Amino acid sequence: MNVSSKIRKPRAGLFLIGSPRFRNLSGPLRGSYGQKKEKVAEQIAQSLTFLDLEYPGIIYEREDARKAIDRFFTSKVDFIIAEFLSWSEDFSWIRFLRDCPQIPIIFCNVAKPKMDFETTLDEDDFIEYLCSGTLVGSLEASGSIARVPRRHVKTVMGTREQVNEQIRVFSRAAYTRSILRESNVGLMANMNEAMWSTYIDNYDIFTKIGPEIHYLPSSDYKEAIDSLTDVQVKEYADSLTSRFRMMEDVDYEKFTGCVKASLALQRLAQERDIDVFIYNDIDPSTFKVAGCRAGFYHDWFNENCSVLVPEADTGAGLATYILKLLSGGLHVNFIEPFHIEDDFGTFAGGHAGPNDHTDPQWQDNVLIARDVRFAKTKYRYAGAPFGWYRFSPGLKTVAGLYEQDGKYKLVCFLAESLPGKHILATYSHSIFRPQVPVKSLFRQLLEIGVTQHYAITDGDWTAELEALAGIMDFEFHYIK
Repeated sequence: MNVSSKIRKPRAGLFLIGSPRFRNLSGPLRGSYGQKKEKVAEQIAQSLTFLDLEYPGIIYEREDARKAIDRFFTSKVDFIIAEFLSWSEDFSWIRFLRDCPQIPIIFCNVAKPKMDFETTLDEDDFIEYLCSGTLVGSLEASGSIARVPRRHVKTVMGTREQVNEQIRVFSRAAYTRSILRESNVGLMANMNEAMWSTYIDNYDIFTKIGPEIHYLPSSDYKEAIDSLTDVQVKEYADSLTSRFRMMEDVDYEKFTGCVKASLALQRLAQERDIDVFIYNDIDPSTFKVAGCRAGFYHDWFNENCSVLVPEADTGAGLATYILKLLSGGLHVNFIEPFHIEDDFGTFAGGHAGPNDHTDPQWQDNVLIARDVRFAKTKYRYAGAPFGWYRFSPGLKTVAGLYEQDGKYKLVCFLAESLPGKHILATYSHSIFRPQVPVKSLFRQLLEIGVTQHYAITDGDWTAELEALAGIMDFEFHYIK
């Protein structure tokens, strides 16, 4: 998928409902209802600069609603913001709910700090009173939201600033939903026969989540490796050694072998237009082809807002991609929890294979180190090095996506990644302190029924994950 399509602003339709009965009512000094509502609509639009807005004007009549529906559909908006600007006749609203395609809607009611009228005896004050009746309109509209058979309508209320923040969260979720429907998953080369619990139905992925899945055979991987020139390999090798310290026991020939294996993954992803590269790095066929397990994470994946994950886990790959999109392109890592240290309330987590070690703020946390786990195997570059990353410290959102009985479970929690030295050979890793007691966390995960793989990224994205689960019909579990 073109990177410009993935790093765009969320695209929203703005559906503002006014009353045709009040439209031309006017006081002698402060203008008409219609003029006042135009000013309010302009202020609303100006407050939503984080969105790419499609605004067809205030909706007064049925025909306005029809035109808005057509415009939103043609423009492929990610979601629609709906708001009553006062009390209004609801014939346009119920037609909109009935006829608009299944685009997520966030329905807003905004509470003003105070009213701009004193009494309703004065004609101008009476017009202002009518303009201020947004609660009346919203209450009326809420009944139709409940009665019209329509999914993915979220209702929010607060001050303008509070509502806009909820719109911001919802917009990231809606944008992610849209991008998922245009994305491609590449699985190389087959399902992971050692971890059947990670299997996900490919047809369901397409119909219920969005991406198409493509199989990338080992023969294509071999062609990608063989097509690399010495110049290309040296250029990538030099870029790695210029950024990261190489441990003294690394064999340079084996380093070059891993450079080729890693660079070929990037070439395959770019040539096949792959957004989520699911690499089966425990498949012997890939070892025979490459002579080792690819261990470096090419910068192209971040530049293209794409992801690369190991062990053929499509669900975990999608969770990684989802966090990438929701967070606006932050670096996302791939872990499995290893063990609990109950005395400290922590757990160790990480993963072998390629992991995103490209964050420029944390290059000192990366070493080029031997993959000791495979050092004694028979493959050509046994013990080839990899990007050994001690994950950056700070608050992390941890998320996983799992399938059960044709439905999806989106599970998340927050944990602090603790600073420290490299301690787990062969694994990019960290020590994590979850925000809930560590044994309670894993007891709940065991009860939910998950697998061992999770995506992590900086910050708290749990609100966005919850919003996404709501519009994707995922079962949502936030352990807090």
